[in-house]
Amino acid sequence: MSGFLLHLLRHGAPATPGLLLGHDDMAPTAAGLAACTQRAQSVDFAGIVASDLRRCAAAAQAIAAPRALPVQLDRRWRELDFGAWDGLAPAQVSCAALTAFWVDPDAHAPPGGERWSALRARVAAALADLPGSDTLVVTHGGAMRAALTVLCGFVSEQAWAFDLPYAALLSLRVWPGARPSAQIVGLAT
Repeated sequence: MSGFLLHLLRHGAPATPGLLLGHDDMAPTAAGLAACTQRAQSVDFAGIVASDLRRCAAAAQAIAAPRALPVQLDRRWRELDFGAWDGLAPAQVSCAALTAFWVDPDAHAPPGGERWSALRARVAAALADLPGSDTLVVTHGGAMRAALTVLCGFVSEQAWAFDLPYAALLSLRVWPGARPSAQIVGLAT
């Protein structure tokens, strides 16, 4: 089986970049949308899926319109819920708490937020529901990292080693099945 290509595109820059946005539904900038549409021109795909948050959904709609493709919104592709930290700059969070989170995001979830394992589980479920044809998913950095842990077997520390700036495109060849696996075939930042 040859598998299929999965292109994971991080949303473009939001109105206030650099915040822990999580489920905060901040709109993207025009430049952020343009960066995503330009990046998506380099890949072919038969379908588009996106997080339901505006910074992803708007980019997916802008990419889909000239291709006359429908966009499937799926909330499982949302960013990690940062709870009480949502919308804050990292400097506004206790350094010790933020460090503990980055070292072990499952054991030290943000107050009122989501554990890493919960994000990983919902991304795994979203991956299992992909159609098996070349697909573009417009999503968030955390969801992209969770997909790497599910498909490539990375531990969370390895997934955080990837620089995924706004409009980064991570392409994988996915072999579906009971235990899906993938090979990274491209990273454009």
